[in-house]
Amino acid sequence: MTVAAAGTPCLLMSTPVRCDGLTAWRRLMAVALVAASAVTSAAATSAAAATAAAAAASPVVATVESPPRDQPFSITRADPGLDSVIAPDARLELLSDRFGITEGPVWVPDGGKGYILVSDLTANVIYRIAPDKKVSIFLEKAGYSGTQLDQAGFQSRSGRMAVLLIGPSCTAIDSTGRLLWCADNDGTIMRLEKNGQRTVVADKFEGKRFNGPNDLVLTRAGAMFFTDPDFGLRFGAKSPLKQLDSAGVWYMKEGQLRKVLDEHQLGGPPDGIALSPDEHYMYLSAGLRRIKRYTVASDGSLSGEMLFAEGDGIGDGIKVDLAGNVYSASGTAPGIVRITAPSGKLLGTLNLPIPAEEPKRYVCASNVAFGGTDGRTLIITACQAVYQIRLRSAGPVAAVAAAQ
Repeated sequence: MTVAAAGTPCLLMSTPVRCDGLTAWRRLMAVALVAASAVTSAAATSAAAATAAAAAASPVVATVESPPRDQPFSITRADPGLDSVIAPDARLELLSDRFGITEGPVWVPDGGKGYILVSDLTANVIYRIAPDKKVSIFLEKAGYSGTQLDQAGFQSRSGRMAVLLIGPSCTAIDSTGRLLWCADNDGTIMRLEKNGQRTVVADKFEGKRFNGPNDLVLTRAGAMFFTDPDFGLRFGAKSPLKQLDSAGVWYMKEGQLRKVLDEHQLGGPPDGIALSPDEHYMYLSAGLRRIKRYTVASDGSLSGEMLFAEGDGIGDGIKVDLAGNVYSASGTAPGIVRITAPSGKLLGTLNLPIPAEEPKRYVCASNVAFGGTDGRTLIITACQAVYQIRLRSAGPVAAVAAAQ
């Protein structure tokens, strides 16, 4: 930081420092008095000159700016009810911090310990993280399968870097153990069959391509809800490739598609989506800092809109544990995971670490998922990093049942 009169920088031993702007202003005034006194008398001029010389000779008061410091992980306890969800001394574990911008985590059982899949919006792949933290590529070209990069990708930033988001976002495991994912820039929801073949599950409505499916949730009856904002299009809503009139929330069952909520009704672009354990309620992120709750009918219709939560730690992915607690991710930095009780009361937040070193790393909170055979591990995608932390409250891990 450099602060000086009229925005003039100061130097101390060739180092930018913070200067006392008031002192500099007084010196300028002394010089002005010298010029004025010269018109009236030589004596006054001499006195004023002496005053100005004394002022100029006085030392500059300056302090060298302290370097930024790392901010460690912390848990903010807003309500005693948080203690039933996570231990006060729970420790955050880093799985890897060498990604571009991660999203869409899901835990997959594999002979007991299982593994984690995370999508990378800049690398255009889905990565596999083994129990020993070894990272490998699970799927290539998972978000954009084309070659015209001048027309694809949503432009954004990661730390100090300008990046192009062309990769996949959401992931989920269906009742038979197959992977589904959101190929944003292809405008599709895909499924990986057991033989490795890729199947298009949804890509258009009445002949018009989707904007960019971003997140999805499956029901026990085999239906699917998904959000379709403009993130899969270059220039977003202004993209010439945009074919649908507006973003929204869609319902699909037995191959039939229906839009159940428009972005204008929601009050913001839809992003994170989750269902309560009994599937009676749907939770949707409505732009930044707001979650809305809706009542879900048997045919997928939504009603009874209410503002469920508002504040920090809202803006991207959402998951719900078996007790009905809602976990939401802030999306942008700083990385915050908010935990809200079924009543809408804030229980607390998980505040991800903020590294200070250069090159600047970007640690956000884009999404969460439950993992482990007991569902008590919370997996957090944090842009360039992926973390996990143990919980006291268990979340649903659909893949366990599918593998049995």
